[in-house]
Amino acid sequence: MFALLRNPRKPLLRITAILSALWLAACQPVSGVGGNSGPSINTGAAVPVALLVPAGSGNSGDEVLARALHQAAELAIADLHGVKIDLRVYNTGGSPAQAARVATQAVDEGAKIILGPVFAEAANAAGVAVASRGVNVLSFSNNTDIAGGNVFVLGPTFPNTADRLARYAASKGKRRIMVVHEQTTSGDVGARAIERATARSGAVMAGSTSFPFSQQGVIDAIPAIATKAKNGEVDALFLTADTAGALPLLAQMLPEQGVSPNMVKFLGLTRWDIPPATLLLPGVQGGWFALPDPNLNQQFQSRYQAAFGEPPHPISGLAYDGIAAIGALVRSGNSEALTRGALTQGAGFVGVNGIFRLRADGTNERGLAVAEVRNGQAVVIDAAPRSFGGAGS
Repeated sequence: MFALLRNPRKPLLRITAILSALWLAACQPVSGVGGNSGPSINTGAAVPVALLVPAGSGNSGDEVLARALHQAAELAIADLHGVKIDLRVYNTGGSPAQAARVATQAVDEGAKIILGPVFAEAANAAGVAVASRGVNVLSFSNNTDIAGGNVFVLGPTFPNTADRLARYAASKGKRRIMVVHEQTTSGDVGARAIERATARSGAVMAGSTSFPFSQQGVIDAIPAIATKAKNGEVDALFLTADTAGALPLLAQMLPEQGVSPNMVKFLGLTRWDIPPATLLLPGVQGGWFALPDPNLNQQFQSRYQAAFGEPPHPISGLAYDGIAAIGALVRSGNSEALTRGALTQGAGFVGVNGIFRLRADGTNERGLAVAEVRNGQAVVIDAAPRSFGGAGS
């Protein structure tokens, strides 16, 4: 299990990595780009939009992802009803240097906004390359380390998920939360997100424990985690692990050590329904995790399948969401529709994953549902909101 994780070129593992996090410490957000930057547009003509996809890397998984993002964007354009988008596709080859080159090329050729790339280093490089041109980048990354300046992240973020689950747990009396995380960059970032979310929710930290990112590391850590969980001072274990990493082992061994889901609620920072077999693990039964509005997402999957004869890639909906946001803003007829001020308007947007809005710091807020695992099925117990109650930040 853990040995496979070290090969990032395996397509299925790359999908899981994208869904959880692509944390790259070398990435730095663009600084010095603020205010209401963004190019003016001609509202009477088709708006040039650049879509940066990872095709050309030589990896079959990247080619599948690139095609899915392009197709989802085209599906969104077809739904805009009168708003004209001139979509121009550029291949990054999965390379930050090439992402920077094609981002510059796209702006030279008239692009008013960039949608993509996927991977954090490429998105960061694209943002840096066009920052001085005042063009905003709506990346598909979920890495908040690259957010800021002219770069926004559309992917589901740890802070957003942690906030949703911590608030819900606190509202249901699960106020003493213990964090369990792997000793990796993403695990550390996830743990910090949980700690901050716990403080904001009114709950309290009941401890934090970590383990080396290896099978033996998990096995060695289980007795100590179980002892803390059973001491009567913990209401919930908040796990950062994903299905390609330590989650299956944790979900098997903790119940074997007497940590009953009836005693301590398991919370997941990552999706437990991808792949669906994860929902059968004993330790996640009765546990909670967050996910996009399942009704809207199912509609998208059905329409995508009907249009293209194949199921959508798990993150292809982000391309639809990006086009939906751009289209909604262009529809206003405002020549400043693609500036930072317009992109971060508080009401947000509606996409195939539900409502979302972009924040001034480049991160996002998404309206998520809370699901409970019951008999191997994900059952929504708290629906995703359909609107935002206050102004964005």
